[in-house]
Amino acid sequence: MKKIILTVALFCFTFFFSQKNQNYLEISYGSVCCGPPSDKPVISYLKDFKKKNQIKSLEILIQSGLGREGEFSLYVGTDFLTKNQKSRLIRGLTAAVSNQNGSRKQESNGTVFFDSTAVVHQQDLMNAKNLTIYKK
Repeated sequence: MKKIILTVALFCFTFFFSQKNQNYLEISYGSVCCGPPSDKPVISYLKDFKKKNQIKSLEILIQSGLGREGEFSLYVGTDFLTKNQKSRLIRGLTAAVSNQNGSRKQESNGTVFFDSTAVVHQQDLMNAKNLTIYKK
């Protein structure tokens, strides 16, 4: 009987406390005429950040289908980062986004939007359409 209660308690503990991130940073990709820009610079930075800071998993969600030309948004989970790691992530993302926007062709490439002060909560994403885990 004790084993059953212990197993049920362990299962309940795991189920209730295995919540993923609750707060996300949003990176939006907009289009001017010929589709949104590539997500490679931002994803490359996120992979380097994960490796340098020895983070086991960095949750990245993608919301596609936001426009007629393939606009999309990336959401990066920040709950499992320390305060110092989060500030370095924001600084690095700001630099990566500004570099990408600075090197784009003005007439044909879209822009990348990132507001470091805006935090998207999980409740905001619950009703989002076309939201999946980023797997590249």
